Amino acid sequence: MTTQTALIVDDEPDIRDLLEITLSRMGITTYTAPDLVSARDLLQQHKPQLCLTDMNLPDGNGIELVHWIQQNAPCTPVAVITAYGSMDTAIESLKAGAFDFVSKPVELPRLRELVNSALKLSQPRAGESEDTEDSGLLLGDSPKIRTLRNQTRKLARSQAPVFINGESGSGKELVARMIHLQGPRNEGPFIAVNCGAIPSELMESEFFGHKKGSFTGAVENKPGLFRSADGGTLFLDEVADLPLPMQVKLLRAIQEKAVRPVGDTKEVPVDIRILSATHKNLPELVQEDRFRQDLFYRINVIELSVPPLRERADDIALLANHILKRIAQEYECDAAALTTAAIDRLKGYEFPGNVRELENILERAFTLCDEDVIDAGDLHLGGSMAPPSLVTSTASNANETENTPVPEGEIDLEGYLESIERQAIEKALEATRWNKTAAAKRLGISFRALRYRLKKLGME
Repeated sequence: MTTQTALIVDDEPDIRDLLEITLSRMGITTYTAPDLVSARDLLQQHKPQLCLTDMNLPDGNGIELVHWIQQNAPCTPVAVITAYGSMDTAIESLKAGAFDFVSKPVELPRLRELVNSALKLSQPRAGESEDTEDSGLLLGDSPKIRTLRNQTRKLARSQAPVFINGESGSGKELVARMIHLQGPRNEGPFIAVNCGAIPSELMESEFFGHKKGSFTGAVENKPGLFRSADGGTLFLDEVADLPLPMQVKLLRAIQEKAVRPVGDTKEVPVDIRILSATHKNLPELVQEDRFRQDLFYRINVIELSVPPLRERADDIALLANHILKRIAQEYECDAAALTTAAIDRLKGYEFPGNVRELENILERAFTLCDEDVIDAGDLHLGGSMAPPSLVTSTASNANETENTPVPEGEIDLEGYLESIERQAIEKALEATRWNKTAAAKRLGISFRALRYRLKKLGME
């Protein structure tokens, strides 16, 4: 087994001794340096797997050492020890390329977590590949997507909060998941939450948890999203939709690395990495006082932009074939192929809905095409992105279907239409003695479309 090594850089002998004892008890061989000059010498001589450096040194500061390591030993994660409350300094170190930071006085449990996470980065994972689908399914060969893959690979080696910016449907959650999977937290949970989908009155409980009996309806203890993500990554999608009061509480939780469940008097420490995203212009919202500037700086330590699909048209054929293969597996059908004309038509489309719209277009075409081939005429571009419904075809082709009156008052339209489809399919199958090919013909749809609806409606 290879001996794990670490370099400790601090001009205070007591701090060096404390860190050296702590790491030695973890089975790590340590080297110590009181200043930048000796630190650089030891880094070149021993190539340690981790560097811990104080911010204030006799001949410079920790940020200078971070920059030097980035240039000369980029595979060595470096963590900076900052003064208590020096959040600006900590953020500066993360922007410079530090793996993480720890504040004085050093809390030993927090230090051990940091060290263990950093050392995982130097352990190669079997079968790891830079450009395969296993690296997060961020597919494509265009220059922009290759750059994005390289950026996510580098950011995976850090614990810095990352703000992912991009249009709706461009794949922001996929990028966040890729950062998680390639980092030292990959064995921990990845919790994704749409901030705009949580009612404001439930936000504090959803994020921080609650104690049983803390409010009406709290019939049991709830951990909340932060504690559910402990040891892993919390992805805050559409973070711009958070109301201002919740932004204050979120900022405190991120800075203190602890949460207080509703109804509890004690804070619970959490070890998570924060990734966030939105399709909105967050700096503009800050200027309009609709998003807190201090929270913006805290989550936007590093910004990552996801290109829209129209800026990487060369990737469309690869993406489309991958999506069609996945749809075929999901609905247990043979995969469909795109004709050259179909690919050309997709490449010429702007895709305001990005990859998500491409998925919906292909799912619709998949259900309607004949003989496993999708031609340009099978592609419904620019209209509704919903998969085809059987309601129209059943109304004109299934004469046995009774006219179902529309219920009065408020209704669940989607559920109502599905019930009509279900009735029509059941009648067609019964009339044909469950011959799916004959039932599809009776309904005026393709066999593939019937298979799709059976799967979708859970009627298999």
